[in-house]
Amino acid sequence: MRYTQGKTGRVFVARVEHGDDLLAELNQLVEKEQISAGVFFVIGALKEAALVAGPEECTRPPVPVWREFSDCRELIGTGTLFPGDGGEPVFHLHGVTGKGDLTLMGCLRGESEVYLVAEVIILEITDSGAVKEFDPASGLKMLNFLPV
Repeated sequence: MRYTQGKTGRVFVARVEHGDDLLAELNQLVEKEQISAGVFFVIGALKEAALVAGPEECTRPPVPVWREFSDCRELIGTGTLFPGDGGEPVFHLHGVTGKGDLTLMGCLRGESEVYLVAEVIILEITDSGAVKEFDPASGLKMLNFLPV
């Protein structure tokens, strides 16, 4: 295991409105407030979204299993935000969606339309040196640490 230590910075509380794209709105907030790293929590509902619900097999790089829905589902999720190779924000949001007896868990990717509301809490992390860098073995941007 490798790790670093950071500090808690600002705390943001946001309401993402009905019909908004959850990830796009988070991206706009992050850019406007210049949040480079943090952890966030989401509770609400999505009308439609696409998730990566695991790999087809345990191989590197993984072949993603995509699942989509468009039937309005409850959502609870948590994620991280760190700067990418070029300084751009890289989100990693895992969530569980549900409706009735249907439950789906995965990594939210692409468009994600909010149904009614999504409440978001962002805890900013400062002075950690944590970044997301491309890892050729996994084919993904993985957490890494730069000197602080």
